[in-house]
Amino acid sequence: MSTIWVVLIALGALILGLVLGFFIARKTMMNYLKKNPPINEQMLRTMMMQMGQKPSQKKINQMMRAMNQQMDQPNKK
Repeated sequence: MSTIWVVLIALGALILGLVLGFFIARKTMMNYLKKNPPINEQMLRTMMMQMGQKPSQKKINQMMRAMNQQMDQPNKK
């Protein structure tokens, strides 16, 4: 009877560890991406120039704002 309890406790601890680890890793990754966005103004400017557009600062600011809103949206659900 005691071995069943040991197995159940070990299984419970494993499941709890996996769930907590997932949420902690997710939160850490979200914070990292918020502080270090995958695209910055210089990259955006380069992409627009490669597509044949002459980027104005106003247009770049607009696109950066839109991307930041897109990043914030999943957090609000």
